[in-house]
Parts: sequence; structure tokens; C-alpha cells
Amino acid sequence: MPPITPALVAPHKLTSQDYRTLGLSALGGALEFYDFIIFVFFATVIGHLFFPPDMPDWMITIQTFGIFAAGYLVRPVGGIVMAHFGDRFGRKKVFTFSILLMALSTLGMAAMPTYASIGIAAPILLIAMRILQGAAIGGEVPGAWTFVSEHVPFRRVGFACGFLCSGLTLGILLGSFIATIINTVFTPDQVSAYAWRIPFLLGGIFGLLAVYLRRWLQETPVFAEMKKSRALVRELPLKAVLRDHPRGVIISMLLTWVLSAGIVVTTLMTATFLQKLYGYSAQISLAATSFGTLFLIVGTASAGAVVDRVGSGRFFTVASLFFGAATFAFYTYAGVSLTVLFVLYAVMGLAVGMVGAVPYVMVRAFPAHVRFSGLSFSYNVSYAIFGGLTPLVVSALLPVSPMAHAWYLVFIAALTFCLGLYLLARGDEIEAKVGIEELSTRAATTA
Repeated sequence: MPPITPALVAPHKLTSQDYRTLGLSALGGALEFYDFIIFVFFATVIGHLFFPPDMPDWMITIQTFGIFAAGYLVRPVGGIVMAHFGDRFGRKKVFTFSILLMALSTLGMAAMPTYASIGIAAPILLIAMRILQGAAIGGEVPGAWTFVSEHVPFRRVGFACGFLCSGLTLGILLGSFIATIINTVFTPDQVSAYAWRIPFLLGGIFGLLAVYLRRWLQETPVFAEMKKSRALVRELPLKAVLRDHPRGVIISMLLTWVLSAGIVVTTLMTATFLQKLYGYSAQISLAATSFGTLFLIVGTASAGAVVDRVGSGRFFTVASLFFGAATFAFYTYAGVSLTVLFVLYAVMGLAVGMVGAVPYVMVRAFPAHVRFSGLSFSYNVSYAIFGGLTPLVVSALLPVSPMAHAWYLVFIAALTFCLGLYLLARGDEIEAKVGIEELSTRAATTA
């Protein structure tokens, strides 16, 4: 194996092939996230179509959102299984399969008969499609981070992962945009009769298009070299992760908590807060959330670019202070006026963008032969726990304090600051072995 030269270690520009890989990966991720979350925008309509008409509304709501939650609960299983095959047989195959599975299950939801047609089989089929969606998204996010991080230059991993996070966030914004159009163009009766199927149909078609476009992607150089040199893991990848890299798992799970809390509270829950706590209309609340999401997209890409230059420890210690101040200021002064609301949401969106640097640490916390499994286990298990508990905890604390959501994010900022200090002091130990291996492998592929 050739020696590691300064040229390999030094930062260098992304090539046109790198940009194409990033673009196709981000596009596919955006469409897959759109497919996963579009359900929640039509949950009320779906609930009344797929459950008995004489069932109480509160029971319909609980069961509908229970089906939505099923997609989150199955994510760890789907992600771990896909990651196993990704570490054993290749990143590209699993990366392509995840979006194919999402596209087919979303098309299935668009074509499903309702309760009026097939009775109790309707909600059962709906659950099945949602479980398939959850399995797909469980493999997509860690698979995408692994894929792009092993394609781009080693010193551009942060930007690549941050750019990919921007694509995933764009999928959430696209879902909100399509839902707004459907509810504007069609009457409530038309939406209930047939128009609710249109977003799922579009998502399935876009997903199949993304599958076709991913045919042009190449297997990562790192995996190709491992396969060529027969350095692939021979045992169960997850077993090796839990035995040899517990510190990487813990750090990755805590950072995923930061990521999930930031996105769930500031993006998914805030429209409801603005209506119930601050007195804004639904239209203004959704418009403000969309506006803030635009700045979140910018923030995630920027965070990835910055962390490449300053390192994860310095980045998170500073970014956590900005995050804590921006979120607390937003929830303190959001009710003052529309202008203040939108300005502070823009600032908060940029601050929450620090989550774009989370995968930078995670992909460096695991060596290449178990990276997909390490990422998938840490991310999906942590997201299932903290992503699921965050709405419950915040909602339960609101009767105690009307600023419970803000204080929860202050706690997340403090956690991030502590993680930044730890990475500043010990981060090199976590990344050293992985970095040496990665540079050596890339040196071999360019020899």
C-alpha cells in the first residue's frame, strides 16, 4: 500500500463527479423524505377514509397517528438490516434499494382502496405500507451519509454531509408545499374523494425517477478497495460495532438526539405552538415555518462547510451557544409582531443548521468496514427513542411552563456544548484510527 502523501491529506476541491454524486444523492434523499412525511399532512383525511365511519374522532386521530408512528418504530430494524448488507455487499446496491422500496410503498398508498371498499383490510394495508416506508427511510439516511462521505475528498466530508442534510430538509419543505397546493386547488370534498392520492402518486413517480438517476452513481472507492483487498468484515457487522466502537456509538446517539430535538421542535412542532401559544392563524404559522425551513437548508450546508475547516469540537462549542440564544429569543419574542416572527425564525433556522455537522462526526466515528452498520444503529435507535419522546415530553411540560419548549432546547444547547468540549479534548482519539485507515484506503485507490 502506498504511503500517505501530503497531497492526500491536504484539502482539495471537489470534482465535477463529486458534485454529480452529491446532487443525485441529495435529490434522492429529498424525494424519499417527502414520501415519508407527506402522510402527516393528510392524516385527518386518511383517518376518516381508512377507519369505520362510526368510530369517534379522537379514536380515529389516535389510530391514524399510531400508523404514522409505526414508520418511526420500524426504522431501526430496517436500517440495521440494510446496513448489514451495505457493509457486506456494497453501498450502492442498498442505497438504490432503499429509494425503490420507498417509491413502491408510496405508490401502494396512492392506489389503496378505502374502508368503504374492503373494510378492515384497508387500515391493515395502510400499516403494511407505512412499515415498508419506515424500513426504507431507516436505510436511506445513514446509507446516504456513508455513500457521499466515501466518495468525496476526506477533507470535504463535512460539506458533503451538510449538503445532503439540506436535501433531506428540502424534502420536508416540498411536502408542505405540495400539501398547501392540493388544499388550495381542490375543495375539501374533492380532497377526500380523490385528491389526497395525488401527493402519494407524485412521490412514487419521483421516487422511481430517482431510482433511475441513481443508476449513474458508482460504488464508493473505499468499499471497492476493501472488496478488492478482501478487507470486508467477516463477522456480523453490528456485533463488531458494539464490541469495538462503543464510544463512537454513544457519541453518535447523543448527537442524533441533538439533531432530532432541533428538527422536531423548531420545524415540525412550532407551527402548532404559533397557533396555540402565540395566537397566529394556521396560514401565518405554516408560512413562517416554511420561511424558517429555507434558512435551515442554508444553515445545514454552511455548517458542513465550516466544520471541515475548524473541526467538530470548536464548531459545536460555538454553534451550541448560537443555537441556545437564537431558539430562546425566538420563543420569547415570536408573539411581538409578524416582522419579528419572520426575522427571528430566519435566525433560528440558521442556528438549527448546526445539525448539518452531526454526520461529520458520525462517519468518522466508525472505520469503513463497519461504518454503515455503526451509523445506522446509532442514528435509527436514537432517533426512534428521542425523536418519538420529544413531542411527548415537550407537550407534557407545557402545562407546567408555557416556555417548556424553549427550555428544552436550552438543555439541548447545553448538551451540545458539553459534546463540543468532549470532542475538543478527545475527538482526535475517536477519529485518528478511522482517519488513518481512510487516507490509506484512498491512497490505494489512487495508486
